[in-house]
Amino acid sequence: MELWNSTLGSGFILVGIMNGSGSPELLCATITVLYMLALTSNGLLLLVITMDVRLHVPMYLLLRQLSLVDLLFTSVVTPKAIIDFLHRENTISFGGCALQMFLALAMGSSEDLLLAIMAYDRYVAICHPLNYMIYMRPRVCWLMVTTSWFLASLTALGHTVYTMHFTFCMSWEIRHLLCEIPPLLKLACEDTSRYELFVYVTGVTFLLLPLSAIVTSYTRILFTVFHMHSDEGKKKALFTCFSHLTVVGMFYGAATFMYVLPSSFHNPKQDNIISVFYTIVTPALNPLIYSLRNKEVMGALRRVLGKYMWPGHPTV
Repeated sequence: MELWNSTLGSGFILVGIMNGSGSPELLCATITVLYMLALTSNGLLLLVITMDVRLHVPMYLLLRQLSLVDLLFTSVVTPKAIIDFLHRENTISFGGCALQMFLALAMGSSEDLLLAIMAYDRYVAICHPLNYMIYMRPRVCWLMVTTSWFLASLTALGHTVYTMHFTFCMSWEIRHLLCEIPPLLKLACEDTSRYELFVYVTGVTFLLLPLSAIVTSYTRILFTVFHMHSDEGKKKALFTCFSHLTVVGMFYGAATFMYVLPSSFHNPKQDNIISVFYTIVTPALNPLIYSLRNKEVMGALRRVLGKYMWPGHPTV
């Protein structure tokens, strides 16, 4: 059978979720709305946290990083999927596939580690409030964020290079929304079982270990919250925990299904739905979950919008 990845000019066909849908136009419209929501909500959150000095504290600086990651993550996948459907052109070059895989893996791994850092931040803030600005001082905060980006990018680069070194001859159709490791390995005409085991180990390391740290952090937080004397403080802490755990559940649930469960649990339709969830749905919902009932964020939004839309009008 002909081999087609011998040159960078060779490519693949992305048979995404819209091609196999009963109502592809409706699905395309829904994905477009979710993408616009992700752009607007994450963009506003980035603007508000950057412009309002009252939010220049570790909790919101980490939230700004999450918004940046979500904005980049969904932009790696969604515009191409929409344009491909509208133009009826689903091809992607070999180099484009490799680039999309690297960026998606880097953004996904960064978000994975960032959520663990955010859980640690909340643990320190609630369980050790007097030492908060020592444990989460700016230098430490930026060191953790930089480390998460570095580890995520390094891991993504290694996986991308190794995945794309295989010879693909089973088919040129990737039955998936984007170029990811599991659907690409199904096209390889070599034995990939050892590499699949390595992908599994990496998935456990990058997903289950941070998830364990998150669960431990929030368990300690809940014990502390239930011993608080202030009902208002207890309510605020519980709401913050609920918001964070909702985001964690959405992201880790989908990513664990994709990269930790054995291949026997996967089929193209399920994988496509899961990939839509963590590349399109979650980035659109994250800023809403974190900010809609957050009085500090909403107050900062009013101040920033008031400053630029109604200059000279007093804002509080």
